[in-house]
Amino acid sequence: MGKFMTKELHEECGVFGVFGVPNAATLTYYGLHALQHRGQEGCGIVSSDPVGGFDRVRGQGLVTEVFNEAKLATLKGSQAIGHVRYTTCGGSGEENLQPFLFHHATGDFAMAHNGNIVNASLLRKHLESKGSLFHSTSDSEVLAHLIKKEVRDPKAPRIYAIIEALNMLEGSFAFLVMTQNRIYACRDKYGLRPLSIGKLDGGGWVVSSETCAFEVVGAQFVRDVAPGEIVTIDDEGLRSSDYSQFKRHFMCGMEYVYFARPDSDIEGTNVHTFRKESGRLLYREAPVEADIVVGVPDSSLSAAMGYAEASGIPYEMGLIKNKYIGRTFIQPSQELREKGVRMKLSSVSSIVSGKRVVLIDDSIVRGTTSKRIVGMLREAGAVEVHVRIASPPFKYPCFYGVDTSNVEELISAKMDVEDVCKQIGADSLAFLSPESLLKSGNRQELCMACFNGVYPTELY
Repeated sequence: MGKFMTKELHEECGVFGVFGVPNAATLTYYGLHALQHRGQEGCGIVSSDPVGGFDRVRGQGLVTEVFNEAKLATLKGSQAIGHVRYTTCGGSGEENLQPFLFHHATGDFAMAHNGNIVNASLLRKHLESKGSLFHSTSDSEVLAHLIKKEVRDPKAPRIYAIIEALNMLEGSFAFLVMTQNRIYACRDKYGLRPLSIGKLDGGGWVVSSETCAFEVVGAQFVRDVAPGEIVTIDDEGLRSSDYSQFKRHFMCGMEYVYFARPDSDIEGTNVHTFRKESGRLLYREAPVEADIVVGVPDSSLSAAMGYAEASGIPYEMGLIKNKYIGRTFIQPSQELREKGVRMKLSSVSSIVSGKRVVLIDDSIVRGTTSKRIVGMLREAGAVEVHVRIASPPFKYPCFYGVDTSNVEELISAKMDVEDVCKQIGADSLAFLSPESLLKSGNRQELCMACFNGVYPTELY
């Protein structure tokens, strides 16, 4: 898991794959660019040509920093998979950048993963005892060694090895596995991580962590990969196999609250619509008299719109985000964290001065940034600042690929709402209830382990 936390929660990564079109790597590049919000530390693409084999480019940095036309030109073939990474498990060295590429007697294959395998250390010890040599410290590599080792019949189709391997994993995952002539899209049986399939206008297929990447590459949404399902994509089209009959829909609640782009649809629900409804329900649960509603850019703006609509209080742009601050300002030291807030956000004095402000945010993690923003609004002349959070209190660590490894850093794990309110300097504070979070997306179930401590899987 992560070594430290900024205010911003970070989700481990995003995956994107293309099958059946010339220059598949170029489309993968555009897809990864659309998924850049899911990871900014590193990225990579592996392409495959049935004749020429596999080619790979990966590096640390943003998609636009790692790739250029010359590098994309080296990635030949009509299929490719790509990955954007934010480190939560295994460290940030170049050896951990995905997609991974593996050579094996039964055929080479590449692999990309979003999520976190909670029994990875046990499986790794098991595999090392049987002679496996690991080339990275990433939990994702475990699947590749299971695919290579845990097959009863070496001559059987690759999908049987994948089915056996997936049934040994516990945790969250969206995997793309690419051989020389097909792509396998696999999703964990709990449905913790999103994965969707699209059809390209000119023929061919795409697979993506989020549907927001489809439009940029000219693809139409076809369907989600179901929990416990493997979708095989090759020249024959799509084929479905279940590796598990245990199927749940414990989508990570923070995908809707924070991680996903507002123009993505996750399991039939638009993210912006979900957030806007959460803002409406937040007003019903925690109304307050105020002059303006202000959202913290960018992930809280939809909820702020919903709160404003439900309350009749005008929505205003009282905070502006500087979009040109890069990841260099995401630093572990407290001093640089606080400076980073001012570099990223500025208040608009002419809008907030003399006003009673309802400040809408998606979550409070450490409390440091909330305190800075409340202070910023007061310095800009706000006479009252009432903080409303469009999710329940964040009290428990996540073991499924979100960067919250240390419960001691979670302010709501140590303080009740009244004490958190005092700590951040607000006039009042309220959180959305778990029941309303479910209601926001008309969901029967979500993973809300970070809010209620109820983990869908076994923990190791």
